[in-house]
Amino acid sequence: MEEAPVKTSENIAIEVRELQKVYKLYDRPKDRMKDAFGLGRKKKLYKPHYALRGVSLNIFKGETVGIIGTNGSGKSTILKIITGVLNPTAGEVKVNGRISALLELGAGFNQEYNGIENIYLNGTMMGFSEKEIYEKLPAILEFADIGDYVYQPVKTYSSGMFVRLAFAVAINIEPEILIVDEALSVGDVFFQAKCYHKFEEFKEMGKTIVFVSHDLSSISKYCDRVFLLNKGTLLGEGSPKEMIDAYKRVLVGQYELPDRQENERLLEDSELRNAAASKAAVTDAVNPELLEYGTKQAEILEYCITDDAGVKTTAVLKGSEYTLHMRVRINEDLPAPIFAFSIKNVQGTEITGTNSMIEKSFLAPGRAGQIKEVTFTQRMTLQGGEYLISMGVTGYNGDKFEVYHRLYDAVNITVVSDKNTVGYYDCESQVAVRDSK
Repeated sequence: MEEAPVKTSENIAIEVRELQKVYKLYDRPKDRMKDAFGLGRKKKLYKPHYALRGVSLNIFKGETVGIIGTNGSGKSTILKIITGVLNPTAGEVKVNGRISALLELGAGFNQEYNGIENIYLNGTMMGFSEKEIYEKLPAILEFADIGDYVYQPVKTYSSGMFVRLAFAVAINIEPEILIVDEALSVGDVFFQAKCYHKFEEFKEMGKTIVFVSHDLSSISKYCDRVFLLNKGTLLGEGSPKEMIDAYKRVLVGQYELPDRQENERLLEDSELRNAAASKAAVTDAVNPELLEYGTKQAEILEYCITDDAGVKTTAVLKGSEYTLHMRVRINEDLPAPIFAFSIKNVQGTEITGTNSMIEKSFLAPGRAGQIKEVTFTQRMTLQGGEYLISMGVTGYNGDKFEVYHRLYDAVNITVVSDKNTVGYYDCESQVAVRDSK
């Protein structure tokens, strides 16, 4: 078993101290011009936007560290400051080791140069000599696998070929520190598998890796420690499971933006951790462009997902129990309303679903004015990834099937997994291998 990195002051790969990044937001272009020439001293011409608010953290040599948070939390900003792409407004960053950054793939490519010329251009920008780049060239070309296109101007490349070459250049320079920002999902599925394999190689070699991603399954699988950011503030740090649980609370607003001195208290607050779902739908995961139709003889008023602790969430751990809640109002007398839900992947393939008639759980009539609290509870066996949930209320009027209210692709759910098998769901096989007698 690989030993955990030793955490001492001498073993720090990246040290971030009181990092602050403030952007000036102007209402009018001329206000920006006035401010640039110092003409607005009597009146403040801009509103400050804090991308980072006094963030401090240490990343140790040999660690794989994840940074998670909602959009606009400051994840990419902190990576760009660490790599020198951005300058901080205040605070400091100390880096001990050579960095390779997978941030904006191909940002330094010259569109008129061919692939080979761009490899040398980027390698030189990273601090390598021409001899060192020449020695690494075969590995880069093998990894990119774009054939003779490498001798053509990159402006003629497809987007897939472009990112393959850019990724190959960035990943094959053998850095001491690898910075990754949502870059492992480039190209086709086979190239993605190659990227993840290279990522695992880096981890096994004891490289320091800083990983920003919305893919919570990858965070759970690869990271030793995770930092949680929200609105530029560091909410806490801990194991992947602890921080993913905390992130789920952030998604549904079940947290308070703390003073920096109170970060630890926030993440240990058992009252918040065990809070039951009491609000309406999880707004961050609700599709604003969902397809809605039906006679409205019955109507879905509210819906949400809760995890095995009863906490409203949009992320469920594979193997754990979760519940879909629907609150339905019966607007007219109905002979036997049927409550249903289904799950599809982001490509639109229907994967699974059920309803109250199939489950033989409710076969009674519905009376006008009644409110029905409907729950579907099951264990999550789908592979890690993103899915869409649809739900509906239907029924039969004699032999005629009627849709009272249907919501297609109403809410997103993320399945967090550190073990994905083949296909859509886990067979949950119990495997045994024995010596033959």
